[in-house]
Amino acid sequence: MFDKILIANRGEIACRVMRTARQMGIRTVAVYSDADRDAQHVALADEAVCIGPAPSRESYLVMDKILQAACDRGAQAIHPGYGFLSENAEFARRVEDEAGLVFIGPKHAAIAAMGDKIASKRLAMAAGVRTIPGHNESIATLDEAATIAAGIGYPVMVKASAGGGGKGLRVAANDAELRTAYTACRNEARQSFGDDRVFIEKFVSSPRHIEIQVLADAHGHTVFLWERECSLQRRHQKVIEEAPSPFLQEATRQAMGAQAVALAQAVNYQSAGTVEFVVGLEQDFYFLEMNTRLQVEHPVTECITGIDLVEQMIRIAAGEPLAFTQAEIPRRGWAMECRINAEDPARNFLPSTGRLVRYEPPPMVAGVRVDTGVAEGGEISVHYDAMIAKLITFGADRGEAMAKMRAALDAFVIRGIRCNLGFQSALLHHPDFVNGNFHTGFIAEHFPRGHVGAEATPAHPEFLLTVAAALHRRLLERATGISGQLPGHEFQIGTEFVVLTVRPAEPHCATPVSVEADGSLIRVSVNGRVHVLCLHGSLRQIAVHGDFDGEPFCVQVERMGLNFRLTHQGVVVDTRVLSPRAAALTQWMPIKQPPDLSRLLLSPMPGLLTEVAVRPGQAVQAGDKLAVIEAMKMENLLLAESDVVIDDVLAQQGDSVAVDQPILRFK
Repeated sequence: MFDKILIANRGEIACRVMRTARQMGIRTVAVYSDADRDAQHVALADEAVCIGPAPSRESYLVMDKILQAACDRGAQAIHPGYGFLSENAEFARRVEDEAGLVFIGPKHAAIAAMGDKIASKRLAMAAGVRTIPGHNESIATLDEAATIAAGIGYPVMVKASAGGGGKGLRVAANDAELRTAYTACRNEARQSFGDDRVFIEKFVSSPRHIEIQVLADAHGHTVFLWERECSLQRRHQKVIEEAPSPFLQEATRQAMGAQAVALAQAVNYQSAGTVEFVVGLEQDFYFLEMNTRLQVEHPVTECITGIDLVEQMIRIAAGEPLAFTQAEIPRRGWAMECRINAEDPARNFLPSTGRLVRYEPPPMVAGVRVDTGVAEGGEISVHYDAMIAKLITFGADRGEAMAKMRAALDAFVIRGIRCNLGFQSALLHHPDFVNGNFHTGFIAEHFPRGHVGAEATPAHPEFLLTVAAALHRRLLERATGISGQLPGHEFQIGTEFVVLTVRPAEPHCATPVSVEADGSLIRVSVNGRVHVLCLHGSLRQIAVHGDFDGEPFCVQVERMGLNFRLTHQGVVVDTRVLSPRAAALTQWMPIKQPPDLSRLLLSPMPGLLTEVAVRPGQAVQAGDKLAVIEAMKMENLLLAESDVVIDDVLAQQGDSVAVDQPILRFK
């Protein structure tokens, strides 16, 4: 077994690998860029080496620097994590052939065979694996792409041959969309992978994305560790994963597993890997690709099998045989994973960067796990991906895993940047998700413009109003204890109040309430019903825990001036608790109008302005490209929403832009 390994990655996955290595008694070496000097993975490692500036192309993607760091620090093996160089066949070859170290992953020949989607599809067909109809050759021109798409029939999927992680992948429903998809895929593939080859295949309508986890050692043993349901995706990036799948039938599961094993054996695979399939409504399935690395969503497989996949990768790389057979792999309970990303759901999930002013994961109770590489005060950089953490829950069945996930999302506090916690909660409460009735287009269908904050269900308004009233009562109690109050003018606590609520695009809604306290219990009468609350903890906390009519709850609370902003189960409500007289007078208060920004193109995200496609005086039509911003390794096109004439260009190509920074002014 190894004494010391280097982890050629950063963030959450670097920390994840280090935790298992430490449990195995293996010392670890971290590599880091200038931007990651104070990162968690650096602090967690036994040793750390700086390998260059913040951009990954100058640090984490520079093979020479990583190999030199491993040799200088006496590491015997390198674990690549996922992303960066994890599926780079040349890096795997150099680790073993040039540096004389062990690559903790498959051999470079297997990575090369499966990393090229065109070649991997041919190999899959030869191994008897079912594949999607399409054009299995690199497409050189847009005209050729249009001809091929017409022959296959729309919709089609344009895919980068060297792509992965949702990059270099677009769906086109007609010729116009194909033009945009073809260009964007080639650009993203060139920037992310240094290879702009693309191909086209048929897009399966209402598909499920289901993947099979495999393990293979160097002694001829290959097994599969059941499946993961990965159909909830946004822009081809997975959002929620679970194991097992609520859709898959047992016969389909076994058939997919057998084909995944056959493919791994066909390329002499050694390590952990994932074979991804698209599955139709009638349980018909087709090979998509094989990921020759550890997957982001691997924890759900670990939960239901009890097998540490990182440990298995290390043991296989050290030459050990698998210690179990296919028949000995358990499948117990149900696991779910939510990816907590730095993105703004209200702006259609555009990237969000900045400092984590508050970062408080939910309590680590039984069945709750958080994999992360950040801490409070850390920075989410524009240079790397958007993931903040992975929240994983495990239960005896899907209902229990889902209930634990809902509670954990409510208690997860992140402030300083925008994130998708509320959106994840809204997904977990959507009736179609609860019933297992979803597909890869679910988010685009139900949340086409992002997520501002779900409308409250009939039970929500009363619950949140009651919590607001109880919090106000606690604040009044604290005010009565302030010293130095003049005799005869002491602070008085009333019992009758009005709760004003403000929801997006709605006027104020006034609800009379009556509030009384009996020791630690607070009774709130609203709409003719009396609710009993008990609030735990301090008023300084954002995550407020308590009991509502005997049932535990967690609501996130922030003071916004005189208002309480309450967040619960994806619902966000601003409330203000006033005396009846003060509430009556609010109707006379003027409302501040927002400034007119209609003549400006504002940057919707922080990032690098890589292209300004227009000039002053130019007339553009709705849908024309105005600018391109690169953020978190993704290319984002800014298009004209209406016919306009450009008055002035306010930012130049190459500028780093902030959220809402003006780029163009229209006449």
